[in-house]
Amino acid sequence: MYGTDRGGGSVDTLLQNYKLGKTLGHGSFGKVKVAEHVLTGYKVAIKILSRRKLKNPEMEEKVRREIKICRLFVHPHIIRLYEVIETPLDIYVVMEYVKSGELFDYIVEKGRLNDNEARKIFQQIISGVEYCHRNMVVHRDLKPENILLDSRGNVKVADFGLSNIMRDGHFLRTSCGSPNYAAPEVVSGKLYAGPEIDVWSCGVILYALLCGTLPFDDENIPNLFKKIKSGIYTLPSHLSPEARDLIPRMLVVDPMKRITIAELRQHHWFKSQLPRYLAVPAPDATDQLKKLDEDIITKVVNMGFARSDLTRSLQSRVQDDATVAYYLLFDNQTRVVGGYLGAGISESLEGNLAAMNIDNVPDRDHLLRSNLPGERKWQVGMKITASPRDIMTQILEVLRSLNVCWKKIGPYNIKCIWAHLLYENDGINSANIRSQNVVKFEIQLYKTPDDRYLFDVQRVKGPQLVFLDFCAALILQLETSILYTRSNCL
Repeated sequence: MYGTDRGGGSVDTLLQNYKLGKTLGHGSFGKVKVAEHVLTGYKVAIKILSRRKLKNPEMEEKVRREIKICRLFVHPHIIRLYEVIETPLDIYVVMEYVKSGELFDYIVEKGRLNDNEARKIFQQIISGVEYCHRNMVVHRDLKPENILLDSRGNVKVADFGLSNIMRDGHFLRTSCGSPNYAAPEVVSGKLYAGPEIDVWSCGVILYALLCGTLPFDDENIPNLFKKIKSGIYTLPSHLSPEARDLIPRMLVVDPMKRITIAELRQHHWFKSQLPRYLAVPAPDATDQLKKLDEDIITKVVNMGFARSDLTRSLQSRVQDDATVAYYLLFDNQTRVVGGYLGAGISESLEGNLAAMNIDNVPDRDHLLRSNLPGERKWQVGMKITASPRDIMTQILEVLRSLNVCWKKIGPYNIKCIWAHLLYENDGINSANIRSQNVVKFEIQLYKTPDDRYLFDVQRVKGPQLVFLDFCAALILQLETSILYTRSNCL
């Protein structure tokens, strides 16, 4: 019922892949320990659930639901479940280890956060919640205690014990979750579809992030429910105008008038400084399974597993030693920081760092001005029949021809710098540098929901007109490269 049962061996035999460490905490059904995965050396958190304490049907349902739902999700801001090991006395749930603890403790420690820090956390929460809703799951217990922070301060939505599957045309009625974060329709015992109550809870979380307090609070539960149902709260004067506009749109008593996540995504406060990997919906787990990382597969094969068995298990989502090793390596070596296609920063930024020497950058001004057609219009896009890896290879070749320096921060994400030198002739046989414009920009390849690839170039620093000049040259060179490749294939 819970996962793969490995038989009736001893606990030591069943947990031979892990070295159990200290206890991280205690819960209703057991305790959580940190452990080291022997094959990869990475840490995991293991929930040890006592079967004796799960005799209560409600408790058993909570655990069963959480395991089922966590198995479904593959998202950078949702806690990962690696495997479930059953013994006659206990159930061991091996999950992602999140080092920095609960968002609740972080808020208590720091007090209210500034807009930029709160926004980064909130954007990641919304990304995870939106992913849940796309997979027809409503969390129903969103609160800072159930949002974990990793060592880099990134969000991991956790504790899906009160979540439920949404079905078209069906409504939910169960009143659950923490009272302070519960929507009016929940505390009133009314029917609800699902996403709208998570939006309300996210609104309360956003208020807590920016204010350091809760919008609805009272030691007396009936009084607390009255405040929630009336929607009466105060907005501190220190809030920015954009935040003062967004929070009331989320904390609307009438769920039909409450802002949706799709609408929230368009709000100016939310969109500001939005990382590009969060600007589009994350791919479904089934789509991600089609894109297996060859480098990580090779590492797992080198541990003694058969390649064919590993790929078959990954594609069919079978839980075994090889797939656990694969996902631990994947999660710890490709951390998402700004990429669309799972592009992430590696623990060590390896290779592809061009040596930087601005003084030796040749004169490209003549190249740009002489090769650009006078009446040329902006090109929205071009068709390239190639894999993402081949597209990036072609892009890097063009960047090299334009003397762009770059460093790789993910398989499909690079940071670049380009020096644009302007010369004036001194009337003899040489040229003197009149001025130098340096443009820094980032390049990202990402996948759209209709399985197309978009190539995005975003200026980070430098003159806008010089950047546009470079973009024109880049497009021209890419077109030339593509035409050359096609002609060679004919």
